[in-house]
Amino acid sequence: MERLEWNNIFQLIFRSLITKFGFMDKFNDIKTENLYAHLVEGVSPKNIKMKDLELLPFDCDGLTVFRQKPKVVVLPESEEELIFIVKKLSDLSVPLVTRGAGTGLSGGALPHPNGVLVVMTKFNKILSIDEDNQTARVQPGVRNLAISEAVKSFGLFYAPDPSSQIACSIGGNVAENSGGVHCLKYGLTLHNILAVKVLLSNGKTVILGSEAPDTVGYDLLPLFVGSEGLLGIVIEVVVKLRPLPEECRVVMASFDDIEKASNAVATIISSGVIPAGLEMMDQTAIKATESFIGAGYPVDSAAMLLCEVDGSFEETNSQVQNISAILGSTGATEVRLADNDIERELFWKGRKSAFPAVGRISPDYLCMDGTIPRRHLGAVLKRIEQMSQNYQLRVANVFHAGDGNLHPLILFDSQIPGELLSAKKFGKDILELCVSFGGTITGEHGVGVEKIDQMCIQFSKDELIIFEGLKRAFDEAKILNPGKAIPTLNRCAEFGMMHVHDGKLPYSELPRF
Repeated sequence: MERLEWNNIFQLIFRSLITKFGFMDKFNDIKTENLYAHLVEGVSPKNIKMKDLELLPFDCDGLTVFRQKPKVVVLPESEEELIFIVKKLSDLSVPLVTRGAGTGLSGGALPHPNGVLVVMTKFNKILSIDEDNQTARVQPGVRNLAISEAVKSFGLFYAPDPSSQIACSIGGNVAENSGGVHCLKYGLTLHNILAVKVLLSNGKTVILGSEAPDTVGYDLLPLFVGSEGLLGIVIEVVVKLRPLPEECRVVMASFDDIEKASNAVATIISSGVIPAGLEMMDQTAIKATESFIGAGYPVDSAAMLLCEVDGSFEETNSQVQNISAILGSTGATEVRLADNDIERELFWKGRKSAFPAVGRISPDYLCMDGTIPRRHLGAVLKRIEQMSQNYQLRVANVFHAGDGNLHPLILFDSQIPGELLSAKKFGKDILELCVSFGGTITGEHGVGVEKIDQMCIQFSKDELIIFEGLKRAFDEAKILNPGKAIPTLNRCAEFGMMHVHDGKLPYSELPRF
């Protein structure tokens, strides 16, 4: 089936689901020209896009299997314009979806068919750098990597480093609580920001968090980070900066069995060493990346680990010796230490290029994102391999092994009838597998529209009711990113009809459609 046909089919399904599960009937379906007339009262006409060709680049995020054009795209240039937009849409009861760089991988920035897409790319200034307190105040459209580039001369850096860091924006990182290859030691976005200025759907701004050592009252910053645009719009972020380490060393280890590599990960962490980064790639990912980048990866190996340590010269040298000994004792067939910074950066360039590299060997792929306890890595990877054989779809595994954050890439061809549907089912099975091993359905990509049904498995009815209450507390107008991340109980009841657990349907007391 042609990709265009799939996109048209999805649009019909998306509209019907929105209607069925109660999202669309809350909003006004205003004609595009009327919506433009309202917005132009407070926004420069050059910042409003409404022609089909202008809307086309914004019809999806990085999860391209879901596409939906918005009615209007607005690119505000100032806080005043942004506040006007939010107040106007709130008054009109028109849904609003916020978008950053569009690198998200769960459909979180997918536009609403009756709504406005607010694109924050013009909020791209680093407002201040406080060298003494090691902080920076930035706008949400600032690229992740641009922060480290701006503060390098001060001997500082910003730690979270998603693979898309050259393009992804800090506002999107806050929305998804992004991590990266160095999140094992330095934490996720939440652990590297101090405060966020947020615009609520009623047009008011609030500061969540504080630059002081502690927060008075309820600490709402952790609640907001990772809320996927459902609670408010990020206007400014105060990020933590860290001193550049004196030394960084990377060890690359090859294994003839993926389970041995998984055991090595658990052994390294249990030894008391906390690497700056600990990444794993299987043979499919290794071969694809090596042919793309030429990083010197061991293409004949079943699995490969990249382990980086940083700190003082004495500390890193000691840790490299300990890690090398552990890798050898856990079955590594080869252990290599990067000779210099150039080779170290090449090793990491390969890892961060793995996703586009896999794109060269398959017409399409779905990038899944689930997290499991490290001790179950080997068992879960074996199960995914069995699923791959059952679905007759290849999988490339490249992921943050140190914290158990899996990224199986399911390879398929949407031109072959049935493969897209099989890939989606395969992905859902992987997410449910993660939950069954005590994990979660996302580690850093968010829920968006991709995993909203699996939220019904991850959380109970009472927990979902709490989530909905928090949504209402922040978003009084109920216009922010509707239909994403938090499912309605009715949706879970519908989803539960296909998923029986312990002989009982989830939410069985709710009416069926």
